[in-house]
Amino acid sequence: MKRKYDLIYRSLVERIEREEWGIGELLPSENELKDHYRTSRETIRKALNVLSQKGYIQKVRGKGSVIIERNKFNFPVSGLVSFKELVDKMDLDVKTHVEDVGLLKADPFLQEHLQVAKDEPVWQSIRTREFSGERVILDKDFLIADHVPNLTTEICQDSIYAYLEGELGLTISFAKKEITVEEPTEEDARLLDLGDFNHVVLIKNYVYLDDATLFQYTESRHRPDRFRFVDFARRHH
Repeated sequence: MKRKYDLIYRSLVERIEREEWGIGELLPSENELKDHYRTSRETIRKALNVLSQKGYIQKVRGKGSVIIERNKFNFPVSGLVSFKELVDKMDLDVKTHVEDVGLLKADPFLQEHLQVAKDEPVWQSIRTREFSGERVILDKDFLIADHVPNLTTEICQDSIYAYLEGELGLTISFAKKEITVEEPTEEDARLLDLGDFNHVVLIKNYVYLDDATLFQYTESRHRPDRFRFVDFARRHH
């Protein structure tokens, strides 16, 4: 026998798929749902948690549960591919906006993340990615200038990795990745179309050359409703 909250979850899915509520609309409140389904608030909360986990709703603090677009893009987290390679493979209509490119002197933040000396020159590239008219990814790349002597807006507009491998002849070998969920920074709020979302999914990449030299640190900051981060794992025997 199915648990009550699972039956309510399935009922809500049917109603959402019938478009009883549109994308961006609020579900009825927990109290209204409790009365409608003649159950406890705790049971309603369990049903809403499953809806959230399955990507039907986003809980927005102070507002309630918002119906969200379910066509999330699958973003592989285990591979080491450029954003352009990923977009080309998935045949997505995405625009890249280069917000800033320039040479910096390594501050304590970059000293820590790139393991470089104070004031060592580092390239910074800041790009936003626009999906269906909304800027939903902020990509921040930092590359040690000793390995990458030049970086232009044109290169960043196209593909940094194509330039590094095709023109500079670098062999990019592996990366260490960290994924966290964080509150948006002022920069996130300024450059991304966050709407009511009060978290971003942050993927940090520490990228190494084939001689195990760390040469790049990246932060890819995603609005949470448009992406599903996927991995493939195999058990070794």
